[in-house]
Amino acid sequence: MPLKISKKLPAVEALKNENIFVMDSERAESQEIRPLKILIINLMPLKVSTETDLIRLLSNTPLQMEVDFLRMTSHTPKNTSIEHMMQFYKSFDEVKKSKYDGMIVTGAPIEHLPFEEVKYWKELQGIFDWGRTNVTSTFFICWAAQAGLYHYYGIPKYPLDEKIFGVFEHTVYDRLNPLFRGFDDVFYVPQSRHTEIRKEDILKVPELNLLSESPISGVYLVMARGGREIFITGHSEYSPYTLDSEYKRDLKKGLPIKLPQNYYLNDDPKNQPVVRWRSHANLLFSNWLNYFVYQETPYDLSKIG
Repeated sequence: MPLKISKKLPAVEALKNENIFVMDSERAESQEIRPLKILIINLMPLKVSTETDLIRLLSNTPLQMEVDFLRMTSHTPKNTSIEHMMQFYKSFDEVKKSKYDGMIVTGAPIEHLPFEEVKYWKELQGIFDWGRTNVTSTFFICWAAQAGLYHYYGIPKYPLDEKIFGVFEHTVYDRLNPLFRGFDDVFYVPQSRHTEIRKEDILKVPELNLLSESPISGVYLVMARGGREIFITGHSEYSPYTLDSEYKRDLKKGLPIKLPQNYYLNDDPKNQPVVRWRSHANLLFSNWLNYFVYQETPYDLSKIG
């Protein structure tokens, strides 16, 4: 897919080396079509890695997109340079008068905190409320899914006795839902979290539709408002070595971490990871973009509401 982004963004060169087609803004402007406008709220500490992971998946359809990145003004990231944030990220004040076809909100390594104790919680709540009338469909990932379900529907999160960590089998409940077009009966998703949302809480809320879960890692995908809000608890966007990096990082810090399940060949960390989730990750994002963004959004962005 042609992606209209700054050609100076580090992800562009990395993805070109993977033979992924990324169109810079100069070339995109020569095409007489309206690109989809996508806003990414990147809450992950390693901004560049997450940018690359998401752009890799967004580039898997023939749709042209214009991508903006949003930063939290109430929080200064420690693992990404100020120069990078100022060059490639916008503040909410800079985008709040705009409308977007789609929005992605990433996870964040702050599960141990109650939502109200997160430094940027009030700012994020304002963005969530703004999104309901200014975005056609929003895709919430991992912690953001928990945060969105809590903010909109009062769904609590619960601490786990042991971190859910690895690549797990998931099943689909509604095979006719367009999100799952092309999916196999069983598909794999990386999970990396210390908290969970529970099925019984989801089922109590009529506005929520539980579409997929795992017998081991639990609730995976919940939809609301006819697809205007999609919540996923896992990390389908992860690159092959993300879990490996997390595992080795925690080992080095002396943190209690077990081997990621169903990840390394023969469960040996000396071996390469076995990538089982890439095809379904591409399907998930392309189906979301096609059926819940492109097919639903008005040509005139001002009519989103």
